[in-house]
Order: sequence, then C-alpha cells, then structure tokens
Amino acid sequence: MSDTPARLLKLLSLLQTPREWPGGELAERLDVSPRTIRRDIDRLRDLGYPVEAARGSVGGYRLVAGAAMPPLLLDDEEAVAIAVGLRAGAGHAIEGVDEASVRALAKLEQVLPSRLRHRVSALQKATVPLTRGDGATIDPRTLTTLASAATGRERLRFAYRSGDGTRTKRQVEPNRLVSTGQRWYLVAYDLDREDWRTFRVDRVGEPYATGARFAPRPLPVDGTESGAENGADSGADSGRVGGTGDGGGDAAKFLARSMRRMQPELRLDVWFGAPAEFVAARLPGLLGAPEPDGEGGCRLRTSFADSLEWVALRLALVDCEFSVREPPRLVAHLEGLGARLTRAATLPPRRNATGEDSSTADPGQG
Repeated sequence: MSDTPARLLKLLSLLQTPREWPGGELAERLDVSPRTIRRDIDRLRDLGYPVEAARGSVGGYRLVAGAAMPPLLLDDEEAVAIAVGLRAGAGHAIEGVDEASVRALAKLEQVLPSRLRHRVSALQKATVPLTRGDGATIDPRTLTTLASAATGRERLRFAYRSGDGTRTKRQVEPNRLVSTGQRWYLVAYDLDREDWRTFRVDRVGEPYATGARFAPRPLPVDGTESGAENGADSGADSGRVGGTGDGGGDAAKFLARSMRRMQPELRLDVWFGAPAEFVAARLPGLLGAPEPDGEGGCRLRTSFADSLEWVALRLALVDCEFSVREPPRLVAHLEGLGARLTRAATLPPRRNATGEDSSTADPGQG
C-alpha cells in the first residue's frame, strides 16, 4: 500500500482493535516492510496517538489510553454521548445492535481517559431506560471483555450459571459474539470439556481475559449434533455441537444449529399484505427474508426454533396485514391472543372511588 494517508488510516484501524499486533503481521496486512511500519508508528505518535511497543520475540504494538483523548475528531461530550449510547444499546441485545456495535464500544472505551470513563459510568448509573429489549439485561463491560478477547484471540475465564441453576467455572477460547435480537451468545471452545459450546452472555459472570493467546480453531460445519449439557432452557444454553470442521464454519449458523437442537424446529409460512422490502426491514434477520408474491404482498417461508410467543409478537410488530398458514400451533396462539386483545379493547372502562373514568387519569398525578 503506497498511499501513505490511506495506509496510516488502515494501520490506525487495526491498532484500535484491542489486542497487541506484531510488527510482522502489520507489515503483511499492509503489504509494506517492517521498517515502513516503524516509520508509520512514529507518524501516529506525532499525531497524538499513544502507541506502545513491547520488545521481544512475542512483542508488538498496542494502542493504549493516554492522558487525553487521541485526535478522533470527537470532543469529550461527543465521546461520552457515544459511549453511553453504545452501552445502553449493547446491554439489551436490541435488534440491529450487533457485534459491530460491541466492537465499536470496546475500541472507544480502550482509549477513553479515566476522567471520561468515570463520567460515562456515572451517567449510566444515574439513568434508567424507559424502553427495553426483548432479552435479559447485560452489563456492557461483560460484552466488551468478551468481544476484546475474541478479537485478540485471548483465552477467557468466567463463572457460568446454567439453565438449571448449576454454577461452574469455565476456561474457553472465544470465537465470536452473536446477537439474536433477544439475547447475546458467546460461541467458544471449552478447554476443560474439549469441545465447542454456546453460552448465554446474561449468565456469564466475572469474565477475565487471561492474557494467554491461542491459535483459532475451525468451527464445526457438518458435525454430528449431540445433546446439550442441560435442557432446562429454551435457548442455546451451553449447548454442544460435536464434530470437526474444515474452517468454513460460521458462528451464527453454529448457534442456529445449537438452538434448533435445544427445542423442536417449526416450519413457518406467513403471507404479508405489504412489499417484501417493507416487511424485511421490520423482521429480525434470523427469521429470513420474505419473497414477493407478485401482487404487492410477500410470503415468508422459513424454520424457527424460538418460542411461539416471541414469533407472534414479532409478526404483529411488522405493522401490516398478515396471515399465518403454518404451523398450526402458532395459528392457535394468535387466535387466543387476538381474542384477548379484542376483549381488552371492548371492556368498559374501570372507575375509581370518585366515579371518574380511570382510563383518562393523568399518569403524572397520584
């Protein structure tokens, strides 16, 4: 890469990933000599980026937090606002706030000076979100620790609580974080059990990056699926998928296989009275993409292994007419839900002790 400004931006992007980069690996990625890397590191330092170098055969470069924010074109207020927003979103596994957002949070918090980190923590503790995601709340520090370890290929230790309440200590080689829109999951190789596992992140406690590096293992691709450690949870809870792969494994597909094994897979066939683009923008990606029906509507044919209640809610939130053709269990659930909603809309309003209609009371008074 002969364009110096472009090369510096690429180098800075690599260094903002929370790990230590050997000079040889940086040179290989940027297609330059180690000497050019050393000169570029000096240029970044002259610009105010705190790049540390470790000597020795396993040494390398790492971007660290300095006495002030590096020149990221963000002032203190903007940096705090972004960090708080990313923390709030990441902690609830909101649809669309995926691994990329967690990586961004990990990068930002890595270079935040301590005074700004204190402001971010204080502001988050002093506020309570009115709206929340469908899944469990997660400490953003847990997510950033897991994401940093997965990106830096660093072994992790943590406490884990399974679906039946059993508590264990785990040591793993993290592969990827995966968000389903409801929950966050960690796909990792469990060193004690010598097999791949998926862990619900809201059940992970006290995560600690050990500092020990590891060579990435290939994810299973078409291995024989076997039973989970416990079946107490409806989601992938420390599930197991055995077998060996050829390196083409995908963490999201791996998780999907684990979740299908944990509870029966159902075939979903739904017609929507709206264009496919409209529906796709309002459905979780894990449900797949609808196909146009040629008459202004679209049809979704896919399989799912999640709860009927959650799928019914997501279909209703598309905000258009729809008709479920299968599975019959989902049709029955929607009929019952529709009847309850109809009764809720037609029941007479309750009156309080003074005889006033309580449905018109000001929620700010009391």
